[in-house]
Amino acid sequence: MDDITNSSKRLDGSLHLPVLVLVEPLLLPRTCILNVLRRELAEFEILDMATVESLDCTSTRDVRLVVLSIADKPIDDPSVEGSLAFVAECCPNAAVAILSNHDDEPTVQAAMQRGVRGFLSTSLPIEIAIAGLRLVLVGGVYRPLPVAGMNRIPDFEPPDARGLARASLVNEGAGVTIERSVPDLTPREQQVLAELALGLPNKLIAAKLNLSESTVKMHIQHIMRKCAAHNRTEAVLRWRGRLPSQGHDPGAGPMQET
Repeated sequence: MDDITNSSKRLDGSLHLPVLVLVEPLLLPRTCILNVLRRELAEFEILDMATVESLDCTSTRDVRLVVLSIADKPIDDPSVEGSLAFVAECCPNAAVAILSNHDDEPTVQAAMQRGVRGFLSTSLPIEIAIAGLRLVLVGGVYRPLPVAGMNRIPDFEPPDARGLARASLVNEGAGVTIERSVPDLTPREQQVLAELALGLPNKLIAAKLNLSESTVKMHIQHIMRKCAAHNRTEAVLRWRGRLPSQGHDPGAGPMQET
């Protein structure tokens, strides 16, 4: 009896969680991806389905992200475009991420032009794929970097010679364009921030940039202070202009999360 009660409580609790939907036609890869997502994104209820038509059952749920697997199909394939349209109709507030066997620039650009906010190649390491999904879930965009721009931070404006950049941010409600100043970050801090934008932990950032974890932590503290942020996500969003800048007292001590 206790087991039934506990199961009922778990089911009731899951109904109040935000939802991430995985659409993958093949059962074996769908099951494998599902297990990883449930382990890495425990704060979401993960639903899996073979086709987008099953999204009808989510009409009363808080669907935050739909991950659509298209395998080898091009973005302009009628079935892919039909699936994207169906997702937009059923889950108008959800972001869409594409899981594709390709990562060439024309395919990525075609996906971005159709409103896709995440483009994940099946050749990605799993930790990078999860980091990309986390970035999309907090309002960012994840895509492979074009070959000619591998040193650029995705969706970030490069700093000018004075270490200050100007970026245009459109207020969609009022249609007003405003400008923001980007904090004066060192080149190394910019590299660390690029990895933060992917959601990578300190250990992976250190390995990728050939730094010690303590050095990475120090850079993150500097970034958060300069961005007047209290955690990693806030630092990334302030850099990308999604949050207004706020003054921060340098003497107030380090930020909370590193």
